[in-house]
Amino acid sequence: MPAAGASVDITMTTSKPGTIRWILFAAIPIFYLLHNDFWWWDDPSSFLGLPIGLSYHFLFCLAVAGLMRLMVVYAWPRGLEDEGEEDDS
Repeated sequence: MPAAGASVDITMTTSKPGTIRWILFAAIPIFYLLHNDFWWWDDPSSFLGLPIGLSYHFLFCLAVAGLMRLMVVYAWPRGLEDEGEEDDS
């Protein structure tokens, strides 16, 4: 476990780094379609003490946040930080 304040290097160790990017990009329309949970509109049951639709959207938001985190780590364009640093000097 790293010490407090120490940065952790998260790099991809696969031989095809572009593959993970395309998988993440393909996940966006899939998540868009899953957002419309029409199958639970008329279901009165509950899950986690909440209506099933609300519980679904709570878990869906966590999944989308995870997807966005993976996109920042693996699909963020290289060099954007370098361009910003050059403009400041």
